[in-house]
Amino acid sequence: MRIGLVLPNIPAYSETFFLNKIKGLESSGHSVILFVNASKKFEFNTCKVKVAPKLTGSFIHVGFKSAYLLIVAYIFHFNKNRRLYLLDKEDGVAFFQRIKNCISNSHITSESLDWLHFGFATMVIHKENVAKALGAKMAVSFRGFDIGVYPLKYPGCYHKLWDKVDKIHVISDDIHKLLFMQGFQEQVEVVKITPAIDTDYFKAGEKKVSAAHHNFITVARLHWKKGLEYTLEALAQLKKEGIHFTYTVIGEGKDYERLKFAAYQLDLADRVIFRGKIAHELIKEELGNADVYIQYSIQEGFCNAVLEAQALGLLCVVSDAEGLSENVLTNETGWVVPKGNARALANKLMEVLHLEQSEKNRISSNAQRRVKAHFSTDQQRLKFIQFYSE
Repeated sequence: MRIGLVLPNIPAYSETFFLNKIKGLESSGHSVILFVNASKKFEFNTCKVKVAPKLTGSFIHVGFKSAYLLIVAYIFHFNKNRRLYLLDKEDGVAFFQRIKNCISNSHITSESLDWLHFGFATMVIHKENVAKALGAKMAVSFRGFDIGVYPLKYPGCYHKLWDKVDKIHVISDDIHKLLFMQGFQEQVEVVKITPAIDTDYFKAGEKKVSAAHHNFITVARLHWKKGLEYTLEALAQLKKEGIHFTYTVIGEGKDYERLKFAAYQLDLADRVIFRGKIAHELIKEELGNADVYIQYSIQEGFCNAVLEAQALGLLCVVSDAEGLSENVLTNETGWVVPKGNARALANKLMEVLHLEQSEKNRISSNAQRRVKAHFSTDQQRLKFIQFYSE
């Protein structure tokens, strides 16, 4: 089969979910074409890449380029673009938006596909009819923000989608439940395929854990949805209790300044280290130097970093945001705390730190076994092959 995957950008090295999926499909004999809005890389050897037209610049430049793309699209792919235009017209799309859709999707309509898969649901906006215009089936992935937050900003944003999509992919059961809050009525099959990691690479080694000083760590974008301010408030309470620790935050984002100031205000400047963005291979090393992983998100689809931390034997304390309570089984492979409650998080962290070592070892071993048994990249590859085959 020829499978088109629509993403914002070419996947970075750390985005193993997409890289593993593409490699798995290609190695199974399928052909994958990656459609992206922008590309900072000049080479991507995993599969064919096509970049969306860039319609920016002066009015004259955009006008000439748009006219050129539209003429080329209709000369070489007349039937597909005519179908796209008429399907949009049936949906009541305004004339100029119909023309714009033909232009902005010309990199996709130039290909012949069996499946067109939108890697994030937000990318299907104004592309709801592209798959049908191609004579292909359409799949859409929902991962967290696109169903938990985006519809709050743009109510009804998916109302055109539900009757057009052929199969839906979700990464957790909680994400599946959120679909019904946006008008989904089980029109099509929903398949859960969770994120996965390379369990051979993320394998626990010997850990030197100090009873006197604890190393907490979080890997996350510096964004409000990650709940990092609640984490800092909880750690401030631990400091008042006389607990010695260092907290390392790996990741970058627009909230860096706000979080840096929050750490200062909470008298944690000497305890919190903002590492910024680091190479993926260095993340394993940083995780290996920690003993407790914290992911106290307000909204979270699933979180690969939590899987990696569990595989490396860290004790994981997470919030109950969407997929996290499925990622970590409370009191079995880690601990799940109600979100948005810094006091509750602080209490749980103190409880975990004071557990008998035998209980810590039990939780750590359970987590490692479960990740290896249920979240390996090999399993993920097979599930995606089956996803398109059925």
